[in-house]
Amino acid sequence: MTRRTRRLGTIVLTAAAVAYIVSKIDLGTTVDILRSADPAWFVFAVTTMVATVPILAARWGWLLRAHGIDERLRWLTRAYFVSYTAGQVLPTSLGGDAVRVMDTVRRHPGRTAVVTGTVLLERGLGGAATVLLGAVGFLLAIGRYDVSAYIWIEGLFVFGTLVLAFLFFARSARPLLRRVQPLLERARIATPLRAFYEGVHHYRGHPRLLAAVFGTTLAVQVVRILGIWAAGKAVGIDLGPVIYFVFGPLLFLVMLVPFTLNGIAVREAFFVSFLGSVGVGADEAFAAGFLYFLVTVLLALPGAAILLWGSARPSARARVEHG
Repeated sequence: MTRRTRRLGTIVLTAAAVAYIVSKIDLGTTVDILRSADPAWFVFAVTTMVATVPILAARWGWLLRAHGIDERLRWLTRAYFVSYTAGQVLPTSLGGDAVRVMDTVRRHPGRTAVVTGTVLLERGLGGAATVLLGAVGFLLAIGRYDVSAYIWIEGLFVFGTLVLAFLFFARSARPLLRRVQPLLERARIATPLRAFYEGVHHYRGHPRLLAAVFGTTLAVQVVRILGIWAAGKAVGIDLGPVIYFVFGPLLFLVMLVPFTLNGIAVREAFFVSFLGSVGVGADEAFAAGFLYFLVTVLLALPGAAILLWGSARPSARARVEHG
């Protein structure tokens, strides 16, 4: 796919999402809802997001340490905040992950495949935890909410998660992978992909570490789903947390797909579509999505401050990067 095609696809998808939102909401009503939003619930939503960042940074540090890469929690947390800032202008959170990889490789030259493997393994385990929470949410929602239309999305991600787990961790998958090796060699990507595969497969011998990372990820996802619920409460959406354990995992998964920059419009359209299916008005649903967008912007502010301070004081930046 060419760069022009990707840009055209982004424009078309953004336009479609915006058109969907405009067809559903009344701008004046939405503005009134946002003006009357409860600041206490909004602060709670921001706090839940910010508080989880050091925990995620520590989790990443565990994976790096298994490959002999030791970093202080302070630097890992800094890298996470910077990645959130990058994610505001790059497609989805995966763009921020790429920045995190580059920052780490500059400190550990020659470890690109290993570092990339740790970041993508984080994403993989995060996706698995998200799928598990989504399944639990569906079980809790049975008989209370009609969300059957979204089951196929959840099923697709469950299938994809199982396939990836098989390819990376099952020894029986190696004969299948060898069959595509000639094709990869002709494309001149066999060597980096092999290094990446071995970096991830390495964790097969660390089941306790994987269990700890997965458990931590599950807890963080629960807290962040409560942050989405708080954004809804801030604009007067009177739904209990249960439905958000269906909605939140799907939102996290949708936001990983590079539809638009930082999920603009797609995120809000998903809020309107899903919450509308459980009886929430489009104006309130859009307002909740907009508040959640503001939460992600505030989450990116520490990283922006770090980048500005580092660019203004190169010597101070060097001390931070080596601290």
